[in-house]
Amino acid sequence: MSTRKRRRTPPSDWNLPVLTEWGLRPEQQRLLVIIASVAGVLIAAVTLTLVIASLGADARPDAQQAAGLRAEGLRPEKFEGWTSPKVFQPIAERAKDTRPITAKELFATKTLRGAHRVTLKLGEKVVDTDCSAALWGEELVAQVADAGCSQAARAGYTSTDGRYLAQFTLLNLNDAKAAGELVESLKSLHRGGWVRPVTAFPADAYTEGGAYALGHYVALVWLSRADGAEPTPKDDFANLALTVRTVEKPLFKRVVALTGTS
Repeated sequence: MSTRKRRRTPPSDWNLPVLTEWGLRPEQQRLLVIIASVAGVLIAAVTLTLVIASLGADARPDAQQAAGLRAEGLRPEKFEGWTSPKVFQPIAERAKDTRPITAKELFATKTLRGAHRVTLKLGEKVVDTDCSAALWGEELVAQVADAGCSQAARAGYTSTDGRYLAQFTLLNLNDAKAAGELVESLKSLHRGGWVRPVTAFPADAYTEGGAYALGHYVALVWLSRADGAEPTPKDDFANLALTVRTVEKPLFKRVVALTGTS
């Protein structure tokens, strides 16, 4: 009768001296190590999440800055510029028109009504004394600074039917010469620099822009469909531009105040 040899149980890998001294069996040691490993991974994940969240909170820009960052590089596909009409000759120099522009003066009208039932509602508005805050593009910012820009007033508008977006920007420069030179430069310069939106235009939107010298001021008009698509024959951007340019009325009042004639 053959005798069957009893197989020895191989020694366990889970025989850690410290845990053995505590009286834990190998299978108990194994379970404890697994639990500790899982807990360590969870703690590390939570810690990393909190660190990332705190960094994001410190670095997050406000809504206006975020809109400007998203629009870096967004510029009009179509652009036109116009020299100053003679009616603005009395305010050809800021030295004769020293009163600063205010948001209350320029953007007092909350609803702009144009032809063909175009109605624009005023949205965000801001007046910066640092003109570089309203613009992007190194050459444009430099030229505006050389022109002695003291204010950049901006306001965004949305049509009541939700179809269009518009922005009006007014730059307060030294004189009509600087204003005319800026408008002329923008005919090519707008490809590498433009205004920042106070409310974000759609990413990669088709937009149109115009620059108008008005004495020592330059008005910049920026237009887009709300969906960012190119305009169709039904989209009258010319009328839209005329509607948003009614914001210029206070400048005519300044001419009247200086000359005493209407």
